[in-house]
Amino acid sequence: MATVYVKPGACGLNSVITVKRKKSEESDYLVEIHIESESDNIKRLAKVLTEVDGMEESFKNFATSEVYRLGAKSGLHLACPVPSGIIKAIEVECGLALPRDVEIKVVRD
Repeated sequence: MATVYVKPGACGLNSVITVKRKKSEESDYLVEIHIESESDNIKRLAKVLTEVDGMEESFKNFATSEVYRLGAKSGLHLACPVPSGIIKAIEVECGLALPRDVEIKVVRD
């Protein structure tokens, strides 16, 4: 199981993403996605994004990603880091990436 904690910044609506690989005859990379969040938009996303083929999703682009498509339909702000966190959790759970922290630092001069 891979878990990603997202602190998105100004909105302050934190999210916890948990991805767990399922045993399936259709795909060795089918994953269940569970998202807890303080954000209503992320809660909408959590209702419709419950599983994907992790191998397929990890190698799509922004235009074809199910995570980003459903995120847009759920009303996510373009700069919301949660979809990226979901992809990272999928990659780690499927053994396609190492579990390393990601940081976005914003500085205004």
